[in-house]
Amino acid sequence: MIKVFVTPTGIFLESNGRYFRPDAPLDLDTIFTAPNPAELVGRFLNGAGLTDPPPESELLAPISRQEVWAAGVTYMRSKAARMEEAKDTGGGDFYDRVYDAERPELFFKATPQRVVGPGAEVRIRSDSNWNVPEPELTLAISAGGRIFGYSIGNDMSSRDIEGQNPLYLAQAKIYAGSAALGPCLVVSDELPGPSTQIRIDIVRAGQSVFDGSTNIGQMKRSLQSLAEFLYRDNSFPFGAYLMTGTGIVPPDSFSLEHGDEIRITIDAVGTLSNAVA
Repeated sequence: MIKVFVTPTGIFLESNGRYFRPDAPLDLDTIFTAPNPAELVGRFLNGAGLTDPPPESELLAPISRQEVWAAGVTYMRSKAARMEEAKDTGGGDFYDRVYDAERPELFFKATPQRVVGPGAEVRIRSDSNWNVPEPELTLAISAGGRIFGYSIGNDMSSRDIEGQNPLYLAQAKIYAGSAALGPCLVVSDELPGPSTQIRIDIVRAGQSVFDGSTNIGQMKRSLQSLAEFLYRDNSFPFGAYLMTGTGIVPPDSFSLEHGDEIRITIDAVGTLSNAVA
């Protein structure tokens, strides 16, 4: 397992707690378009020199020209939340059907300019009154369709807009600052196991106002099947990120406020922290 950190001055690699700078130019597009990204990054690590860790304040989202997509209703908790949102509009049954269907719900989430990195500010919509973060294991998939790593994703969502009508999903999900990625990209041929925990803590004025956890073993669909459906009859010249859905949903009475800090942790990746603009 090798961690890839992106900064304004280039890429840092971390392995077994030690940090390295590649001795030749390396960028994310090169990694995502390689036939075997893990092998490529390993070669660069072997020729890299030891260095100090990059300052946390300089870390950027590990994204270049990759599209960001997302999967919905992959956990029972997500299914229940979607059905509750849409119960007054008659759309709740849609999500029940999706949960049990062979075909997953996949939707476009963000272009790179809509994605923020660790320490940057995510946004809530000005025309929404019910907004939540969605902490998600996020797959890194090469241009050739190979899952070669993962990161932490925050799929910011406007629940009131989403619940008004299923056709409003794009407006509830896609807007400036609607996604966060980081703090790094983990490159590994081994996918996280079912016991891998995802944890979230939301802090307001120095106090925790919501925390929760789940593990990816609670996900109904396999990671490989989600990636396969995304690449079916589609192409991604620079690869893609795929958020795999959330199993943690705050209570219906909760909504984010300006100034809240969202902390999402997956131990193998680290913690992705973002304030709400």
